[in-house]
Amino acid sequence: MKRFYDAVDICEVTQANGASAYQVTLDGRGLKTVQTTPQIVPQKALALALASEWHNQSEDIDLASFPLRDMVDYAIDVVAADPEAVAGKLVDYADTDTLLYRADPDEALYARQQAEWEPIVSAFEQREGVSLKRVSGIVHVKQDEAALAKLHGRLSALDPFVLVGVEAMTNLAASLITGLGAVEPDAEPAALWDAASLEEEWQADQWGRDTEAEARRTKRKRDFLKACEFTRLARCME
Repeated sequence: MKRFYDAVDICEVTQANGASAYQVTLDGRGLKTVQTTPQIVPQKALALALASEWHNQSEDIDLASFPLRDMVDYAIDVVAADPEAVAGKLVDYADTDTLLYRADPDEALYARQQAEWEPIVSAFEQREGVSLKRVSGIVHVKQDEAALAKLHGRLSALDPFVLVGVEAMTNLAASLITGLGAVEPDAEPAALWDAASLEEEWQADQWGRDTEAEARRTKRKRDFLKACEFTRLARCME
């Protein structure tokens, strides 16, 4: 697609509740989502980041270089209409969370998992007020319903834009603990990703690294960090 605009800007709009919000404009025309809803966000920082995606395009527009726009569209068109559905899907990860399923205690990998994962899981439990079961092996163990219900309530209370970021990070890491942990103000997203990828990296070290697999891992980490950036922008109110 050829670039069809010259000027990129943002304009302030007033929402029905009287609060200020922001919309990216191209040559003065406000952008809309894929489903033609006005693409309005409540955070100026997020609007500026969206504008940057358009501003940075060359003569030929790269449709793959709009990750923030895609997440905003999804938040407005899908998640805002039914956040409970997204929260319900994410809670399922608590039953299969990567950080809860560990090797057998007599395996060398187990010690690494204990050292790297246990501090993250323990901090998550303390922060969220839940207790989660650790599992050695691959046999599924159901988490307590009270813990799942509490996590469901936590997710349902999130702003739709933040929930989109948490969903993306959770899916990529196969870990709700990682996805929710990454939105904490003092979180280190790259370190959380590396921890969630521990078993995959361990296997690669043991059996050798494949160029295509490495490229996929690199892309997934990049997508995870972008989703974290999106989430932090969505929580940045001015």
